[in-house]
Amino acid sequence: MKDTLRHPGVYALFVVPTLLLYVLFFVYPMATSLLYGFTDWNGLDDPRYVGFGNFAEAFGDDDFVNAIYNNIVFILFAAFVQVPLIVFIAVLISHVKKFQGFYKTTVFVPSIVSTSVIGILWGFIYQPEVGPLNRMLGWVGIEPIYWLADTKWALFAVLATNAWQWMGFFIVLVLAAILAIPKELNEAAEIDGASGWQKAVRITVPLIRPIVSVVIMLSIAGAMKVVDIVLVMTNGGPVGSTEVMASYMVTKAINYGEYGYGTALSIIIFAFALLLTGLYQLLIVRRMERAES
Repeated sequence: MKDTLRHPGVYALFVVPTLLLYVLFFVYPMATSLLYGFTDWNGLDDPRYVGFGNFAEAFGDDDFVNAIYNNIVFILFAAFVQVPLIVFIAVLISHVKKFQGFYKTTVFVPSIVSTSVIGILWGFIYQPEVGPLNRMLGWVGIEPIYWLADTKWALFAVLATNAWQWMGFFIVLVLAAILAIPKELNEAAEIDGASGWQKAVRITVPLIRPIVSVVIMLSIAGAMKVVDIVLVMTNGGPVGSTEVMASYMVTKAINYGEYGYGTALSIIIFAFALLLTGLYQLLIVRRMERAES
């Protein structure tokens, strides 16, 4: 048995099939996508090499530039609105003495529900005539708002829905970090006369900073690849006000058959996501690590 385990072929027997699957389902599609991004291809005829023409066209495309702007709005909303709310709600739940498990389960449920279901559910909530949101606003004399049909409100409506779906997952992550903090620290702070707010700001938040950093990075990555909720709720409308890079890519590749251009857009999205997460790691995470050391 020992002689068998020393033989390199035994390890190759386990490693090679995994490597083959990795090459088949990841490396090969990525390589072909990179090649098709430099071609004019409709999915039927032979690809025609156009060099960097697709990429130049993308950055000169006003609709795609608008989609980039909307993605930036998603990122800023996630970093400066969604993440603080996640931390705040997690801190509140951590102080609950009874039914804490119920609250954790309740906030987590939207994360495991299909995005199609979430989109249809919130589409009903936003319905201008019979939707519950407009009905509640009507009680205080506010006229019905066409949440998904008005360019002023559509992006906000999709942002709120996307946040509602995924905040619970991150709340559970942050809550786990909070509950891992030694109770002696909070007890010592209470003896010194610290209030609940002071304990949260001076003890809890600094100690969970590493997990909050991970949540921010995941939120940025999620904001870059958001697409399903947009397609389900608005399909990029009205008038492109909710169009994001990924939904615009789907529209160009699937609806218009511009597969070469759509592939070039996917490469740009990948490059943007890689750049943003890399910059965040370099500028924020490493600075935090140096400050802690």
